[in-house]
Amino acid sequence: MGSLGRRLAELPWRSSAAATYSNFSFVVKSLCAFQVIRSYLVDFIIPMGPSMLPTFNLTGDVLAVNKVPTWWGQLNNGDVVLMRSPENPRKHIVKRVLGVEGEMATYLVDPANSDTTKTVMVPKGHIWVQGDYIHSSNDSRNFGPVPQGLVEGTIFCRVWPPENFGLIGSKVNPYEPPTN
Repeated sequence: MGSLGRRLAELPWRSSAAATYSNFSFVVKSLCAFQVIRSYLVDFIIPMGPSMLPTFNLTGDVLAVNKVPTWWGQLNNGDVVLMRSPENPRKHIVKRVLGVEGEMATYLVDPANSDTTKTVMVPKGHIWVQGDYIHSSNDSRNFGPVPQGLVEGTIFCRVWPPENFGLIGSKVNPYEPPTN
């Protein structure tokens, strides 16, 4: 037992402890930086469901979300946004912006059964959002204009699957109601 004690006493404890502390400190700082980047700059999501067909796959693509435009309210028609659901704040939804404050938004009232349209004025501080597949989308047609404060970012890039990698364009909804 005496020789074991002497061997332990001869080990360079201070340098080992300093190296361990340095490595631990690096890991903690890296995790903090990663969290800041995900919270305020760019995040990744996997949306599920049919509301954004054919833009996104039903089983979910990996999408990059730019969180910077939401700081200044820089949303435009055609942008695809990640937002909290106005009906259930615990749920995130992905929709396309079809009207910003002060604009008139025209939409199909019941796209499955008629071509009847309705036009609404988007109030200040709100946006009008719809899914690209209007036959299976719970959107502003159901819950009305959405406060801009619920928007968490704009989707700008599809990361996965690799064959579909690329930027997500800001386009007008391909399922717009016909003009009368």
